[in-house]
Amino acid sequence: MIEVMIVEDQAMLRESLAQTIGSQEDMHVAACLADAADAPGRAAETDCGLVLMDVCTEHDSNGIVAARRIKEANPAVRVVIMTGMPEVTFVEQAKDAGVDSFVYKNVGIDELLAVMRSTAAGYSTFPHTPDSIFSGAAALTDVEISILRLVCEAKTRKEIAAELYMSEGTVKRRIGEILAKTGYDNILRLAVHAVAEGNIVPGMGSK
Repeated sequence: MIEVMIVEDQAMLRESLAQTIGSQEDMHVAACLADAADAPGRAAETDCGLVLMDVCTEHDSNGIVAARRIKEANPAVRVVIMTGMPEVTFVEQAKDAGVDSFVYKNVGIDELLAVMRSTAAGYSTFPHTPDSIFSGAAALTDVEISILRLVCEAKTRKEIAAELYMSEGTVKRRIGEILAKTGYDNILRLAVHAVAEGNIVPGMGSK
């Protein structure tokens, strides 16, 4: 029996998932939460073997951060991250956190259940990262993505420097490198495109 903990802030989806998962002969819903910040503690308290968790939950809690804490406390717990947001960096962040599988919310319920079962059995599933302005020669480093995300949040060069613990001159140089990589001549234009394409989701750093 796969003991499942569901972490999803949208009540309707959470209840629907609980009903569907609970109706499976080989699955049992051990807990349902709305806030990812509560997940590590509940995972330790319950006998769950698999956590199905959204990236963004109640109170702006980050599911990937919670997943890292769960895996650090008990690597045997399998974690499946799900999201409806297409930001490509989420997949890499999830892998880095030790997440076992990653799915987008546009998958069908049968596919989700199949991923959950294979993950519980020890396998991992991750979506193919789509081509974007950040792929190939234009691939940005984590620092460059952080700078672009802060630009998307309308932060000034001085504010970006303070937040990333670097000088304004370094920020200016890094922005120049970002533009050179992506072929854009204006960082604001690139920021608008990145948000529109779902490559960057403002406010979703690794806090």
